[in-house]
Amino acid sequence: MPALLLPTTVVGSYPQPDWLVDHAVLKAQTVPRVRLKQMWRVAEPYLEQAQDDATLIAIRDMERAGIDIITDGEMRRESYSNRFATALDGIDIDTPAVVRNRAGSDTVVPRAVGKVRRREPVEVRDMQFLRRNTGKLAKITLPGPFTMTQQIKNEFYQDQEELAMDFAAAVNAEARDLQGAGADVIQLDEPWLRNDPDAAKRFAVKAINRALEGITVPTVVHLCFGYAFLVKDKPTSYFFLPELADSVAQQISIEAAQPKIDLGVLKDLSGKMIMLGVINLGDQIVERPEQVAERIRTGLEYVSPDRLIPAPDCGMKYLAREVAFGKLKALADGAAVVRKELS
Repeated sequence: MPALLLPTTVVGSYPQPDWLVDHAVLKAQTVPRVRLKQMWRVAEPYLEQAQDDATLIAIRDMERAGIDIITDGEMRRESYSNRFATALDGIDIDTPAVVRNRAGSDTVVPRAVGKVRRREPVEVRDMQFLRRNTGKLAKITLPGPFTMTQQIKNEFYQDQEELAMDFAAAVNAEARDLQGAGADVIQLDEPWLRNDPDAAKRFAVKAINRALEGITVPTVVHLCFGYAFLVKDKPTSYFFLPELADSVAQQISIEAAQPKIDLGVLKDLSGKMIMLGVINLGDQIVERPEQVAERIRTGLEYVSPDRLIPAPDCGMKYLAREVAFGKLKALADGAAVVRKELS
């Protein structure tokens, strides 16, 4: 990680432009698990070029806002997980199943109908494009193996652990190629660890460690309570967090601005760096830098300055772009205030 104290970052996503995505379609349903091709406004022959242009906008916005570790904004994704999960062998997305999601609603999901394998790189071109177009430290995200087992109907494997370990092998193959493509940080998104804490306690850390095997750049495991756009009343504690002390990931990412969790839980993760959500994405109000600074100071009551990475909560893609940019600038400015105090 950079020598800079309190380096700022984003969780992953950034608002996709209206000329690229029909936000009414995106917001009309739960987070897509199969493909949602109807959300793209650009015809297939020109879609990749349009996504590249949108990615350049996201990169420049993050740079202008003063963010230290940026992503590609996930401009090419319909959701954080389905771009990767639906590209694997053994996954049927053409005849999906319907299951009950975390919020208690029916949602369409892929089916595991054969051995899950990664047949080809999925996000490597994304990482290469990001690397070519910024001099900043660059992070890329992948869906975690445990979360993917929760977002699919298993019709092939004897048990969920076996499925999770094959997802982990696929993630690992991708992560190794992403590292080779110039990723400075690799993040696994594991929001569903809290959905089934009993299963998580049995095999989540094992699967995460398999997914990160052999990765030498800094790695992150991200947890959250769901997008603020979709989840208004968030719990105030994580059901699965201290267990991640046993993972090989160097960083643990949690949201804490909207849910207002008791940060005392971070004492259980004294060996990890903490990526702390200090920007509330539950409203379209841009924080003042001093508000952000105060949230960072609260985090510093539990985490030493050399272990804290200020970030937004997750789900930035659902904000208006000018609001998202304003919040990122407040994040950078708020971190600068605290950095000056510490120096």
